[in-house]
Amino acid sequence: MNEPCSTLREPLVHVIDKWSKGTTDCSTPIPNVSFFRREAPAAPAYCMIPPSIVVVVQGEKQMLVGGDAYAYDASRYLITSLDLPASSEVVQASQDVPCLGLTVNLDLRTIAELIAHGNVPPPRDRAVNGCIGIGDLTPAILKPIGRLLELLDEPQAIPTLAPIFLRELHYRLLTSDQAGRLRQIASVDGQAYKIARAIDWLKMNYAAPLRVEELAASVQMSTPTFHHHFRQLTAMSPLQYQKWLRLNEAKRLMLNERLDAASAAFKVGYESPSQFSREYSRLFGASPRRDIAGLLEPEAANLPKRKVRAS
Repeated sequence: MNEPCSTLREPLVHVIDKWSKGTTDCSTPIPNVSFFRREAPAAPAYCMIPPSIVVVVQGEKQMLVGGDAYAYDASRYLITSLDLPASSEVVQASQDVPCLGLTVNLDLRTIAELIAHGNVPPPRDRAVNGCIGIGDLTPAILKPIGRLLELLDEPQAIPTLAPIFLRELHYRLLTSDQAGRLRQIASVDGQAYKIARAIDWLKMNYAAPLRVEELAASVQMSTPTFHHHFRQLTAMSPLQYQKWLRLNEAKRLMLNERLDAASAAFKVGYESPSQFSREYSRLFGASPRRDIAGLLEPEAANLPKRKVRAS
């Protein structure tokens, strides 16, 4: 008799709750598996989603990509097959019942190998648009995830058993309602695979000048075809994608390395600090100085106060 999803989900809630206490995001000893925890609803926050499956075991989130919203909760998972700029929003969470979940990064080589040698049945839905989707969370998907998380209590077994359970999860996804989305990115002859190669180049060379015609030619696509498929898969043009990478890296440099706005702008490829400031304000809703100051204020508030000596 098949176990219901609620029964399979209960131990996942317990494990993630235990491991994530006192933090919002945490890695695990299992490669490519991380946990998240949110104790209150939160406004959309910019993020880069790698090819992955995101499972909420308690609470509710939604991902905003382009003009579309993808809601997921304990009955539905989010899946992406490309590195995708997006905004993540926590819809349902509280201190008593936090939003808990995990992200498993997908290995496209494993997917391609399973398709080639694993006797994977063809997908039920061959017409797939975009590289992001919502799938039904089934016992077949929850079981290998449960076996993965059980390894946290048996760390010596992780190097041997984790690859087996991760491979099983990839197989289950290839037999799920999201199989077509994964197949399109694993096909070497497909347009999605070529866009993935272009995205890899953009991530490595975001500070370099972008000549779209040359990038399209490098992945053996005409410029109009490249533009069409890039936007269809990412909801952005190649130039918008590069701009997103640049602005988010600049934000990281200002926040973590305390660079000033002009220095961060030049480092990520901008020639004009004023243009950088305008585009930063459009994306983040505030100038670089105001945005970073607002993010640093809570951090400063948590620092111990300096004692004042009596004169």
